[in-house]
Amino acid sequence: MTLIKSISGIRGTIGGNTGDNLTPLDAVKFASAYGTWLKKHAGKQKIKVVIGRDARISGPMIHNLVMNTLVGLGIDVIDLGLSTTPTVEVAVPLEKADGGIILTASHNPKQWNALKLLNEKGEFLSGKDGAEILEIAEDEAFEYSDVDSLGEVTENGAYMDIHIDEVLELPLVNADAVREAKFKVVVDGVNSSGGVIIPRLLRQMGVEVVELYCEPNGHFPHNPEPLKEHLTDICELVVKEKAHFGIVVDPDVDRLAFISDDGEMFGEEYTLVACADYVLSKTPGNTVSNMSSSRALRDITEKHNGSYEASAVGEVNVVELMKKNNAIIGGEGNGGIIYPELHYGRDSLVGVALFLTYLAENNITSVAALRASYPQYYMSKNKIELTPQIDVDAILKGMATKYANEEVSTVDGVKIDFAEEWVHLRKSNTEPIIRIYTEAHTQEKANVLAEHIMGEIKEIAGI
Repeated sequence: MTLIKSISGIRGTIGGNTGDNLTPLDAVKFASAYGTWLKKHAGKQKIKVVIGRDARISGPMIHNLVMNTLVGLGIDVIDLGLSTTPTVEVAVPLEKADGGIILTASHNPKQWNALKLLNEKGEFLSGKDGAEILEIAEDEAFEYSDVDSLGEVTENGAYMDIHIDEVLELPLVNADAVREAKFKVVVDGVNSSGGVIIPRLLRQMGVEVVELYCEPNGHFPHNPEPLKEHLTDICELVVKEKAHFGIVVDPDVDRLAFISDDGEMFGEEYTLVACADYVLSKTPGNTVSNMSSSRALRDITEKHNGSYEASAVGEVNVVELMKKNNAIIGGEGNGGIIYPELHYGRDSLVGVALFLTYLAENNITSVAALRASYPQYYMSKNKIELTPQIDVDAILKGMATKYANEEVSTVDGVKIDFAEEWVHLRKSNTEPIIRIYTEAHTQEKANVLAEHIMGEIKEIAGI
């Protein structure tokens, strides 16, 4: 079964049986549930929704199904066409819309797609709202409009450029300094919308761009999750081109990873660390990331006399804690930068612009040297495939009991903090897996801890 229903939307593989995969009927059903929920809560006669998609092969099909379902509910649609998750998030409040839908399965392979749902602020729905939509879908409590009350579609293909303009107008983005620095950067757009918008942003900042996999045809040339083992080509090209660094984004452009000038990974975790280091140096304050993120953000925040706190995994949880703590920057260790000065959503464009400005204003020519200057932590990210027979709750409870003498948090799965390292175990909200994240001061120690913990999990699970 590869249809995953969660409070943040619905995600699944294309084709197969209704209710088991993301079929046309499932797309219509959940679009109907979302539209019905909006009409119930908006408190006005006419509703407007912004829709955009990444470049997945199934994108146009799902896009048309969802868009016309909303029209059938009497909802007006602003159609951005090929877009990014943060672009849709920016567009919703600018359009004074009542919500938004991004059609993307983020880092999942090409056979996947998803409906990611936004509220009127352009932010992901709360758990309560998401649960209500799932209930509407389950009950199929939809009422469609008559022929005189159908919604209308308005196409607006300008929002990638509008998004870029919004980023360039941020006070901490200095395009003039970047232009004078004459950077050369390689971009891997994984043949999705990032291959369009990231080079466009860079060129407007005066950066020389070398494009790799930037044709938005949806044929991902490698696994689209921006992890080291998937990025051999760009690592080699950065060195060959003598580039200052490389940029990698996922298909919907909310995750950002850098490749250092020596062809090594800067590290997804350190994307947020570097951007926070720059922002905190200009505007001191607090930070937030999720429980699976590196301790390095805590260290950098404390260096700037700020306060750091960790949330449960999930963008909505990070945003909620950022608002509570008045955090000036935050995000997730998977390369997600949330900078409230623009909007409360992970945004690779914001991350790229802040990082370039940081390099330019501080005359940093070696990204590898910058990475070496930060507290040294190394992570191992692993997963165990789930089957219906595996009792995840029992596994997590067993691990918490086993390590009860350590510092254990059960706010989100189980996180075990040791003196020099930690492990975080949780069931994914988007894939049928258990995620196992470990961090230590060397890669070897992180890997060894991961292997040890995975062995214990398999023993408890009997696999």
